[in-house]
Amino acid sequence: MLISVLALEGAVWSDGCWDEERVALLQLQHFLTDIEYSREGPDCCEWKWVDCNITTRRVIQLSSLWGRLKIKDSNLFNASMFLPFEELKSLDLSGNDLVGCFGKLSKLRHLENLDLSYNRLNDSTLSSLSKISTLKSLNIGANDLFTESNQTIVIFICFIYFTTCSTVEVAIKTWRTTCCYIWGGLSSLITLILQQNDLKETIHLRDLYNLTNLKKLDLSYNRIESIHGNDGQLSLINLEEIDLTVNLFNNSIMEELSGFSNLKSLKIGSNRLNGLVDLKELHVLSNMENLILDYAPLDINFLQSISILTSLKTLSLFDCALVGILPTHQGLCYLNNLEELSLNGNALGGAVAPCLGNLTSLRYLDISNNHFTGNIASTPLANLTTLQFLSLSNNQLQVPMSFRSFANHSNLKVLLADQNNMVADEPTAFQTWWPKFQLEVFSMSNCMIEEHGNLQLPNFLYFQHDLRDVDLSYCDFGGIRFPHWLLENNTRLEQLYMIDTSIVGPLFLPSHPSFNLKVFDISNNKIHHDIPRNFCSLFPHLEGLFMSKNDFKTDIPPCLGGLRRLQMLDLSHNDLFGEIPEELRMSSSLANLILSNNSLSGKIIPTVYHLIILLEELRLDGNKFEGEISYFSPISIKNLQVLDVSDNDISGELPTWLWDTISLKILDFSKNNFEGPITMQLCKLINLEFLDLSSNHLSGTIPSCSNLQRMRHVHLANNRLSGTLSNVIFKSSPLVTLDLSGNSFTGRIPNWISTLPILSVLLLKENQFDGEFPLQLCKLQSLSILDFSHNKLSGHLPSCLSNLTLKPSEKSYVDSGGYQFDFFDDVMVHMGLTIYNLTGLVSVYRGYPFTYHEEDVLFSTKGIILPGFGNLSEIRGLNLSHNNLTGPIPSTFSELKQIESLDLSYNNLSGRIPSELTEMTSLEVFSVAHNNLSGPLPDRKNQFGTFDESNYEGNPLLCGPPLNKSCNGGNSPTAPNATSSEEEHGHIDMVDFYISFATSYAIIFLTTILVLYINPYWRRACFYFIEDRSIVCYFFIVDSLRQLPCFRRNI
Repeated sequence: MLISVLALEGAVWSDGCWDEERVALLQLQHFLTDIEYSREGPDCCEWKWVDCNITTRRVIQLSSLWGRLKIKDSNLFNASMFLPFEELKSLDLSGNDLVGCFGKLSKLRHLENLDLSYNRLNDSTLSSLSKISTLKSLNIGANDLFTESNQTIVIFICFIYFTTCSTVEVAIKTWRTTCCYIWGGLSSLITLILQQNDLKETIHLRDLYNLTNLKKLDLSYNRIESIHGNDGQLSLINLEEIDLTVNLFNNSIMEELSGFSNLKSLKIGSNRLNGLVDLKELHVLSNMENLILDYAPLDINFLQSISILTSLKTLSLFDCALVGILPTHQGLCYLNNLEELSLNGNALGGAVAPCLGNLTSLRYLDISNNHFTGNIASTPLANLTTLQFLSLSNNQLQVPMSFRSFANHSNLKVLLADQNNMVADEPTAFQTWWPKFQLEVFSMSNCMIEEHGNLQLPNFLYFQHDLRDVDLSYCDFGGIRFPHWLLENNTRLEQLYMIDTSIVGPLFLPSHPSFNLKVFDISNNKIHHDIPRNFCSLFPHLEGLFMSKNDFKTDIPPCLGGLRRLQMLDLSHNDLFGEIPEELRMSSSLANLILSNNSLSGKIIPTVYHLIILLEELRLDGNKFEGEISYFSPISIKNLQVLDVSDNDISGELPTWLWDTISLKILDFSKNNFEGPITMQLCKLINLEFLDLSSNHLSGTIPSCSNLQRMRHVHLANNRLSGTLSNVIFKSSPLVTLDLSGNSFTGRIPNWISTLPILSVLLLKENQFDGEFPLQLCKLQSLSILDFSHNKLSGHLPSCLSNLTLKPSEKSYVDSGGYQFDFFDDVMVHMGLTIYNLTGLVSVYRGYPFTYHEEDVLFSTKGIILPGFGNLSEIRGLNLSHNNLTGPIPSTFSELKQIESLDLSYNNLSGRIPSELTEMTSLEVFSVAHNNLSGPLPDRKNQFGTFDESNYEGNPLLCGPPLNKSCNGGNSPTAPNATSSEEEHGHIDMVDFYISFATSYAIIFLTTILVLYINPYWRRACFYFIEDRSIVCYFFIVDSLRQLPCFRRNI
């Protein structure tokens, strides 16, 4: 019968869907940019972006096309390409930069859902939508309809086809603040989404009387300040849900909403609500069931007045700056219908209010990230047996290790108890007990045991058989074996995190495969021996495998390359050896491969040949790879963002193919044997943020790359680079670190450094820079570490240096990219929780971002120390040793309250050591050795009581404890004797020495002449002595010359 009917209609289908629809889909494929989407199987109903009716095999939904339509001229978008899909009900064209007209979609008589968000719609596009009378859901969000660049007089949407508009209030002056919403033919609309369209100031809704079926209105992410109706008589009589998140509403919005008598759901977080929100006007909203006030600063009294909303089922107060304790007998505790409550991210403290036990319908409770105290066993939480979701994380609660308090919670699916204090139960509590619940998610990471007890795995885990996500990370379980029974008992387990949990011994695995396991993280433990050879067969569907920082001593199992879903593999910081298996090198699914700090070996080529083509992150640093990387040309490198082959034995010149990898963000080739120049091709890496080529044999000059506007960290230290830095290298870039130390750069320090506004670390030590200190350094207000030591700089330190804050350097990260896994997201979807559907804040992600860190260094300089250095109040370490500094030590150093290390040794400093330095109470390292300091040492109090003689050696004129030299009267030093002078090796002023020597010689010479002139006897004796010595010398010379062979032949 069905075949006959279809034959009469001339309809034919093949390969799962109708032929005419298949042809249309194939035409659409030409516009798809995603290769996976454009090359799918023969059955079009099985394609990722196509849904068909199970019975008729007609296409009813086209979705998941975000950013995948490639249309050369978006203004010429032709909606007629969708007309063959006569039964189409849902069409998602979001995120494709479309502009064209959609009026032809009105011929699709069954079209109910249309998503055009994140395009470039305008008023003509919107007017064409009025013809689609069947629409029930319309999303035109994120089109910036009311921005400065789209200033056509948009009557949004006063469609030209309708004459039912009673009032049209649009004028050029007020087109952005007063909008007439006239929907006429769209009277079937149930959902209207206008988010992120730059709507401003006041929105008038009085002309929406035609949208009598509208139930959901989304105005979020705009700049609306108020909503006005018509004398309180709003036309949206059936409106049940309104989203006003991220706007500019103040407390008066509650009064403005009082006219929505049927409103059931209100989202109004991230506005300008402040303090005590007046809920008196909301007493008419007796049907209000869901209230989301996330990120709205509220007074603690709000929790007492909320009881006016008697029908409330969902209340979310995430990060609302609530401070104090929960009400004990009023307000919140009288919401007897409340099913879902979030108090996450506030500053609530004290014990959990007993009256929460009245909320017997509660299914969801999140009190995480607060300051609650007390033992969970004595709270009303133990009586809330209807709970499905319970989060206690990040409080100061005492949680019994047995979790027996929740033994009767038969509905419990998610239990989160991270970062609390675990306490030992009574001895009877550790007896075997069978919980009534079967958890799907359990997390107790970062837990601590009180009273020096032994942390143990909760016994109830032995009786769980439906776990999907488990996190036991950062808990010291005292050297346990890997709990393979957890995998054996829970065949649906998807994610297991046991990072730093003191697992020891070999890795014992379950006896049967875990086909659902996606993420397996046992990093930072003490697991040793081999990786079991049946590992891959037991976990065939892994997406993330993390086994770093253990003690595996084996080669890499080749089967890892056969895990077709494996996207991230981290085996770093082990003792792996051998080569990377060919199977792993040829993996088509891997995106991140981290094998750092092992003993892997082999030629770098062909090891990285296939890997760098497909991967986003490749880290092979700290191994024994060797050979050259220059002489090969990969086909194409489109995805690689991180490449780290540092600390190996790779040689040759920097590879030319590297400069074509424009997606690179992190490049680290340090600690190898690369040689040759750094070419101008470096400038092609426009996305580069971190560059480390230090500790190689690179030579030549640094190329001038003013286009590297994302560069943040540059390390070129310890090479053979030379030349001047006069050319602009990284002009006005967000450079944080510049390390050029240990090279042969010459000339002056260039002026372009002043164009680096956030430069924090500047290391130019051990070069041949000369000239005076550049004044432009004073413009570097973010400077934290400065090291110019071992150069040829001269002159005075500029006084403006005293204006620098020199804040302590911090670790720096590249937070873009990486990989993350959604933790229990799927579980929340199936639980049907309203709070999850409205906020999405419940979902937790375990992230593995691309990272690197900055090293801490001290700095040195040359010149005269100025008193202005005392203004560097935040500095932690100051090293000015091994320079030619002169003058006294400024007493203003005492203002360096945070300083921990001060080294002024090996200079020519003079004068006394200021007694004010004893006020530096944080000082741990101090040295003024080998200077020309004099006078008594400061009193031995505070930190100066811990310094010994070695801190002052090489200063012969210093005296007082701890030196073995007393001061005369406590004010002047004793004269040093000959023996002590010979033992000292301090620096003596050579100018004074030469002057005194010449003066003494002149005095002796003139005195001799004067004596000979006055006394004739001594004069005759002196002349006789000189004559006699002259004759003796003459004959001595003659006799000596006769002994020479040349003189003998002439005789």
